[in-house]
Amino acid sequence: MSFTPAFRRLALTLHIVASIGLLGAIAAFLSLVIAGVTGQDDGLGRGAYLALPLIAETVVAPLALASLATGIVQALGTPWGLIRHYWVLIKLLVTVFATAVLLAKLPLIVQAGHLAVEGASNADLRPIGLQLVVHAAGGLAVLLIPAVLSVYKPRGLTPYGLRRQRMEPARP
Repeated sequence: MSFTPAFRRLALTLHIVASIGLLGAIAAFLSLVIAGVTGQDDGLGRGAYLALPLIAETVVAPLALASLATGIVQALGTPWGLIRHYWVLIKLLVTVFATAVLLAKLPLIVQAGHLAVEGASNADLRPIGLQLVVHAAGGLAVLLIPAVLSVYKPRGLTPYGLRRQRMEPARP
């Protein structure tokens, strides 16, 4: 599949914006969870937990899905391909994994918000908050892998990529 240069630039721009936005949204989410877990004031803690579902459902999850979708479009429209190079394949797998974990944790995030609405104390919310701190921090760390791979593009063709390379005529 080959895209026009203008479409490739648009796809790349959308992918970069979604990916950077995702990192920032997770960082904001993490800061709220930390405020909820470490806060001494129950009102501040509840306020932080109340904001979590809103951020997760309206910002983090859509950006995760957008990053994944635009990454696939971007890969399909470039010579790198989606499964030709290990670095692109690893980016795909890491992003799918991170997005799946996020979507699996949404019910827990919503539960934290409901408990905050019901007036739960910071102590009552702390076990959920600690889980969410670990997952948000882990998500940030894991999503740095695709960023690094995008910059360094380590060599290495997948078996599929090797077969495709042998089938393609040499470029002048």
